[in-house]
Amino acid sequence: MSGQNQASLMASAAMTEAGLAFVAQPSSMPQIRRPTHSSAQSRPEGSNGSLSQAAMGGSLLGLTAMSRRQKRAKRAGLRVATADVKTLNAPDGEDEMMAGVSGGAMGGYTQSNVASRRVVPTEAQQKGRKYVKVVYVVLESQYQSAMTTAIKQINKTPGPVCMECVGYLLEEIRSEASEAELAKDMQDANIFICSLIFVQELAEKLVKIVEPCRDQLDACLCFPSMPEVMKQNKLGTFDLTQIAGGPLGNFAQQVKDLRQKSLSKSKPTTGGNFQDSLLKLVRTLPKVLKFLPGDQAKDARTFVLSLQHWLGGTPENLEAMLLRVAGGYVKGVEEIDTESLMDPVVLPDMGIWHPLAPQIFDTMADYREWYDKVHCPAAGLAVDAPTIGLVLQKSHIATKDDGHYVGMVQELERRGARVACTYTGGLDFSVPVQDFLSLPSGEGAVDALVNLTGFSLVGGPASQDAKKAKEVLMRFNRPYLVSVPLVFQSFTEWQNSQLGLHPVQVALQVSLPEIDGAIEPLIFSGRDGTSGRSIPMQDRISSLATRSLNWANLRRKPNSEKKLSICVFQFPPDKGNVGTAAYLDVFGSIHAVMKVVMFPCEELKSQGYTVDDIPEDAQGLQKSILEDPEASMSMSDLNVAYRMSVNEYETLCPFAHDLRENWGPPPGELNTDGQDMLIYGKQFGNVFIGVQPTFGYEGDPMRLLFAKSASPHHGFAAFYTYLEFIFKADALLHFGTHGSLEFMPGKQVGMSGGCYPDRLISVLPNIYYYAANNPSEATIAKRRSYASTISYLTPPAENAGLYKGLKELSDLVKSYQGLRENEQRGASIVNSIIATARQCNLDKDIDNLPSEEDDMAKVTMEQRDDVVGKVYRLLMEIESRALPMGLHQVGVPPTAAESVATLVNIAQLDRPEMGIRSLPRIIAETQGKDIEAVYKGNNEGNLEDVALIQQITEASRKAVGALVAQSTNEEGRVSEVNPFGDIFNFFMGGSPYKKALEEVGFDCPDDQLKPLFEYLQVCLGEVVRNNEVPSLIKALDGNFIEPGPGGDPIRNPDVLPTGKNMHALDPNSIPTKAACDVALVVVERLLDSLKEQQGGELPESIAFTLWGTDNIKTYGESLAQVLALVGARPVPDSLGRVNKVQLIPLEQLGRPRIDVVCNCSGVFRDLFINQMNLLDRAIKEAAEADEPLEMNFVRKHAMEQAEELNISLRQAATRVFSNAAGSYSANVGIAIENGAKVDEDQLQEQFVTRKGFALSSDAPGELQEASSLFKSALQKVDVTFQNLDSSEISLTDVSHYFDNDPTKVVSNLRKDGKKPASLIADTTTANAQVRSLSAQVRLDSRTKLLNPKFYEANLKGGYEGVREISKRMRFTFGWSTTADAVDNFVYEDCNTTYIQDEEIKNKMLEANPDALRDMVETFLEANAKGYWDTSEDNLEKLKEVYQECEDRIEGVDFTA
Repeated sequence: MSGQNQASLMASAAMTEAGLAFVAQPSSMPQIRRPTHSSAQSRPEGSNGSLSQAAMGGSLLGLTAMSRRQKRAKRAGLRVATADVKTLNAPDGEDEMMAGVSGGAMGGYTQSNVASRRVVPTEAQQKGRKYVKVVYVVLESQYQSAMTTAIKQINKTPGPVCMECVGYLLEEIRSEASEAELAKDMQDANIFICSLIFVQELAEKLVKIVEPCRDQLDACLCFPSMPEVMKQNKLGTFDLTQIAGGPLGNFAQQVKDLRQKSLSKSKPTTGGNFQDSLLKLVRTLPKVLKFLPGDQAKDARTFVLSLQHWLGGTPENLEAMLLRVAGGYVKGVEEIDTESLMDPVVLPDMGIWHPLAPQIFDTMADYREWYDKVHCPAAGLAVDAPTIGLVLQKSHIATKDDGHYVGMVQELERRGARVACTYTGGLDFSVPVQDFLSLPSGEGAVDALVNLTGFSLVGGPASQDAKKAKEVLMRFNRPYLVSVPLVFQSFTEWQNSQLGLHPVQVALQVSLPEIDGAIEPLIFSGRDGTSGRSIPMQDRISSLATRSLNWANLRRKPNSEKKLSICVFQFPPDKGNVGTAAYLDVFGSIHAVMKVVMFPCEELKSQGYTVDDIPEDAQGLQKSILEDPEASMSMSDLNVAYRMSVNEYETLCPFAHDLRENWGPPPGELNTDGQDMLIYGKQFGNVFIGVQPTFGYEGDPMRLLFAKSASPHHGFAAFYTYLEFIFKADALLHFGTHGSLEFMPGKQVGMSGGCYPDRLISVLPNIYYYAANNPSEATIAKRRSYASTISYLTPPAENAGLYKGLKELSDLVKSYQGLRENEQRGASIVNSIIATARQCNLDKDIDNLPSEEDDMAKVTMEQRDDVVGKVYRLLMEIESRALPMGLHQVGVPPTAAESVATLVNIAQLDRPEMGIRSLPRIIAETQGKDIEAVYKGNNEGNLEDVALIQQITEASRKAVGALVAQSTNEEGRVSEVNPFGDIFNFFMGGSPYKKALEEVGFDCPDDQLKPLFEYLQVCLGEVVRNNEVPSLIKALDGNFIEPGPGGDPIRNPDVLPTGKNMHALDPNSIPTKAACDVALVVVERLLDSLKEQQGGELPESIAFTLWGTDNIKTYGESLAQVLALVGARPVPDSLGRVNKVQLIPLEQLGRPRIDVVCNCSGVFRDLFINQMNLLDRAIKEAAEADEPLEMNFVRKHAMEQAEELNISLRQAATRVFSNAAGSYSANVGIAIENGAKVDEDQLQEQFVTRKGFALSSDAPGELQEASSLFKSALQKVDVTFQNLDSSEISLTDVSHYFDNDPTKVVSNLRKDGKKPASLIADTTTANAQVRSLSAQVRLDSRTKLLNPKFYEANLKGGYEGVREISKRMRFTFGWSTTADAVDNFVYEDCNTTYIQDEEIKNKMLEANPDALRDMVETFLEANAKGYWDTSEDNLEKLKEVYQECEDRIEGVDFTA
């Protein structure tokens, strides 16, 4: 039998097969693991009554271990759907899923196969009958088979009509060929039908095709879709708007309102109401209209009956619908008695379904009566077995396209689990979940919930009510998995795709469910490209079943028996970097978590986790991991927890053979002693702390240079193999931001069984502590390693303050303010200010600062004010910069004092959507000033405005401090917020914050302050809430983790409290209007700055870096900036989604269109690929606009490139670039972090090679290798530009910024060799700034590396604090490598601070000699490469310190 025939028979055969596949299981479910090459008997289970793999029927992945082993031997680890259309041969012994990990074009999306959906009557069937042509377009393919069957039945049955039918999937019409074919089909069509057309650009295409044909159509049935599509309905005199007040009448407005509310603070209380009210309408309206006179009632009744037939979905329903419409509306068809046609036969709108049940059940009691007494005994299922709840889509059941559902039920029951499947015809799936799967309290009556629809719990392709979904799921309190059926791709298209899941489906069925709190977006079914039927992917279903049962297992297994593996990271690979995590005290946190989680209180000790020999403190824990007592030298190796032989590794690791191509035979050279594979870490009873191996390329810079993507080495695979099969973890806890697992090669979203993140994590529940300010990379972890994230706070921030010469300068400025009118004394002070400013190197940031020889007594007081104002502005910029202090410890909330700086920053911003004005605005207005004007004066160095800004800043700190003080306890912490009432404030003479403002001279009315400070009180409570450890306990208990946004808590305080399962945002919601408003300000300042630098000339081309996290935090400010530069604006569609652009007319724009080359980070590509399409469309529209070249630099450059490269103008206008699918970063940062001895030319070539993959909106989702086009575009760049959105993560805090910086690349590519200007937009405060790159590096250095506040706080952190200092030195050096942006004084002053100062040097040497050695290497490399000019004495001192570090690392102590 062919694969195609086998696929088409799958659904009908599955029920019979399911009955044969059930295997009896005990009620105590063991931890379920994937099979390996070894037999089940080689791994005996414990003596707790758990069943061995052999006893489980070899069903862990749907096949016996033996057959799996044979299959792997034949196909090198290939995992495919059991009903695949055809088996693909793996290229060169490699799984085809991984064939393209190095980059290049991906497989096409939704390749048109319209011929398979065209049914034409035979000549004999046409004889004597009216020929009717039906054309339909649908979002999903489940109607294809039923429509085909219905048409064939009509043609086979004698009657007055025969029918031709042809169908299109919505995504197919994106291609010009399919669009033309549909238009041709519409020319002679009689009936047109469409449903669920919710993709704006495709809806517009469809309307463009249908509208010209509408008058000649006999009938046009448009079921729920975009409003412009619904307007095409035509059925006699029927008009949708006639049903006033009903869902058909105001559908568009309802959906738009829902969408807008979902983006605002006031969320709707109900959701899915359009679809649910529509169902009520179709049930009742036909009966009412039947008795009303007139054609309008008849036509309306026919429409609603047709909709009922459509929702019924069966071939019989569709046959009756087509005959009803043909008989009533197609000209020349008069012999069909429409009244005698069958009424719509539909499934109940909601119910409980089982493939072997005799009926649909409408109560859980009835279902259990059948399930417990009939089905379970026959299937051998225990009454107390774990129960998995499944949420299904009614249309698949109605159309009998349910093979994928049958496969899932079969797989779960084969493992001994009980199953309860519920469905609804609406899109509010929370209703059946509450009615059928919940206890009266709302808590789940199942152990885990799996949503197989792929949709958000409340809503669908058009809208979402995340608030209601969250409320339901919080009460339900069970792990919530949302798995995705392929909709826009056939199985083979997905299999061949490097991106994986179609971008539109990612936005609708991954991003939106994540906002509900969903985890683990596994693909579980494909689509047969010929029949359109759903194909269960057996290996994916098996993984999904196993993973859901393992989450359920956490609910049932006693804590004392649970095994937890905690994974820590080391990057770069050096013992001084073990426990790497952004802003986190890793070992202190782990130590605290182990104690709290294992022993929450004395009474629970006997039921706690089994933990042995916990070290006394964090230092002891750290030492137990870092030091191997059996090592030949005291500090040369990490502790070895397990030695895995090569034979054991190859037996247990299913994909060990696949790694040979890149790494040769095991054990390889990494994480090995040459004989065995070494697992680093330490076991404490049932808790194992392991050190995740690194990528593997770090020691091989040339390999790093030419690799499009890293891949796991044998040591990496052995580590996760150990966790699963040797240690047998019940759950993994990846500790901190971030490791390497989620960045391993594979599809971006929608992993296959051949993708390395999927292979490595296998079936283990993955819990991941992730920094709250990094939702973009957290989202990658969620999608690629199936992580349930738990957010943690970044360290509390303080004002950077002033020190040394900067403090002296501040004192001089204050003296001048008091004596400025004294000609002699004032002038003398200004002379001192100038001299001190130059000593502090501030002359590099102040244009035209007078020299020390200039006599300030000879200039006017206004000129002196101008000098002092500019110095003062720069000092205040440094002083008020937020500085994260030290490292965060999980479970330790900020103190009251630490909370003040956070709240001050929150108070800086206007929140018009909440009716809240910023504190600086309120204070400024008491002085008769507008805060925007004050900011402008401050930026220009106006002394009066600079002074006022400083006064406002000090007043804000005092007012917020007063607010916090009223809730502070004796320990200096806030246990609960204690607001003062209005009456109490009245008798006390006003609120504490009002009185605090009065004390510093600002009389602000209480009624203006009240909304802001009530909001700040709420924020205070969230800042200090300790939710990080409780959320971990919930996860380990198999409960639901509350979802919440990640990002900047200043911009979006909803990020607080931490301890949430982080999500990003709805990608179709950005850029928001507020983001566009801010973007216009930044673009104006950017262009003004450049015009000033370039003598009034605007730049023609800007290289622009786009980041995922930045755009999440700012709701798309960077996106809006690109559009603004090009002269375009985003346009919301009729449902409020941002997926259209519009060029701004030149006369309105008032300047030329700027060419923009977009360098998108790999994370941005993963999260916002639809927005990349938006940018591409805007830039290409600009290139194709018939405008003067001097007013349109996009068109000018595209025309030049088209001629130069001999390509079309549209191709030449390609400006949106990123990494290849599945690849991240330019690896420049990795090379620099690891001290790779690679010269600049090689790094620049690496940048272009890895980042030169182009995206085109003409082929959405495809990333084509286009490095020559990338180089051509970069040759014309005048400016490089990046955004900073948060003071927590600045240019020298991470490697990402310089990794993506093309400054030197552009300089080398430009024909004139000119170095482009490099600018940074800093929107970390309400007063957005545009600075040069070197100025931003200087600001970072002054506020962090050179600031005693920074290094003293980190030195207190010991081992990890020293590593933080060393990392920032390395990241500062990175800017020399990519842009020559680091001044000599920065290196010199850092050397003085950390190397020449014996006390500081010795503290670093004692705490972390590895990190200090790395820092010394950075200094020496900077000198060797010409970035730092220093004395021979300094170099000799560095060499001495290097040797000291070496001696300490080797355990040599000459002082003993």
